[in-house]
Amino acid sequence: MKLSSAFTGLLTLAAASNTQAFSLTMGTGNSFGRVFRISTWGESHGGGVGVTLDGCPPRIPITRDEIQVDLDRRRPGQSRITTPRNEADAVEILSGLNPEDITLGTPIGMLVRNKDQRSGDYLENDMNVAYRPSHADATYDAKYGVRAIAGGGRSSARETIGRVAAGAVARKILRMYNGIEVLAYVSKVQEIAAENVDHDTFTMEDVDANIVRCPDGPSAERMLERIDEIRKSGNSIGGVVTCVARNVPAGIGSPVFDKLEADLAKACMSIPAAKGFESGDGFEGTLLSGIEHNDEFYIDQETGATRTKTNRSGGIQGGISNGENVVVHVAFKATSTIAKSQNTVTRDGQAVELRGKGRHDPCVLPRAVPMVEAMVALTLVDAIMMQQAQCELFPNPAPSEEKPNPMGTTAHREGGPKENTMEGSGPIGLRVDEE
Repeated sequence: MKLSSAFTGLLTLAAASNTQAFSLTMGTGNSFGRVFRISTWGESHGGGVGVTLDGCPPRIPITRDEIQVDLDRRRPGQSRITTPRNEADAVEILSGLNPEDITLGTPIGMLVRNKDQRSGDYLENDMNVAYRPSHADATYDAKYGVRAIAGGGRSSARETIGRVAAGAVARKILRMYNGIEVLAYVSKVQEIAAENVDHDTFTMEDVDANIVRCPDGPSAERMLERIDEIRKSGNSIGGVVTCVARNVPAGIGSPVFDKLEADLAKACMSIPAAKGFESGDGFEGTLLSGIEHNDEFYIDQETGATRTKTNRSGGIQGGISNGENVVVHVAFKATSTIAKSQNTVTRDGQAVELRGKGRHDPCVLPRAVPMVEAMVALTLVDAIMMQQAQCELFPNPAPSEEKPNPMGTTAHREGGPKENTMEGSGPIGLRVDEE
């Protein structure tokens, strides 16, 4: 076999280098997932944006309308507290489905064409040469030596269209697999927090009942007042989106580096403007002692399954799902582009003052809700497929009495709860010798 001269040169360089480490890695940050894998493409002010979804199981019924539902929740121009850019975000499915809308198991290509971009808002003023404070303008320039000035290119939230489209497919797979639901909501705007949200029962209709996307009506009103106040002043505001995944079976996720919450953290932190991630009680859990934070186990008297009395762990223990609700929180910073004067510098190093122009979200949170849902759904499908490949390729031949008791909200023990022969025997002694 004859190797190309370019590849031969790389091998020679790798072999000859004794003083400098050499590595050759594939990919440049535009793909996510291992088995259920997406690659997004396109810029905010280019011809369009889209996604290639590979690894989707065959024989999944999915229609364009099902995908469009999630895209409509993400699209701009929904209300006065989102960017007024007027885009229908109509998805075109280019491949991967047959005429009956059944997945073929081959890559699914989806495209949304840009219709209402106004590049002059960026190219015909100081934003052409000056970096927006806390935006990706400067870092993209530092990395590539060139950047897509109009609309922010790949750093724009418009890139998330591909994620949400693929996430709609993942949502369908999760529902078919185990009745899994992935629902997010705005839980905090600055210090104004949602109250009385039952993670077992709130619905998408509850979330979408107001433009803030908070299922707690009174809190949503206070949040909206704060957003309007900030918006009218030409400023922006941030907060927190909480996401709940129900009916996730126990056993999903892998130690050590592929823990479920670690994968979820990477997924959610890749969303534009995301700046923080918590699993379960997160940082608030650090204020509790062990006896306060631990989720005690019990046996569900109806199903016989092992359950936890509380869910401070957020449905994940040791990096593996325990069958309770998976709960994560994602913090989003205030939008970088604002209509207030700020000190910055130009590309050639001149100090200037910049006032942002164009159409931007005063608060990203309402549109971030479907983005978070999509990334959580994509992560869960990928983790479930990894679990199927490693641990469920062959059935466990052990008799039921030798298997661990079924665990979680959707688990059932055959024959119901096991008769308790240890009641009244007192605490079990446990000698522990851990590092």
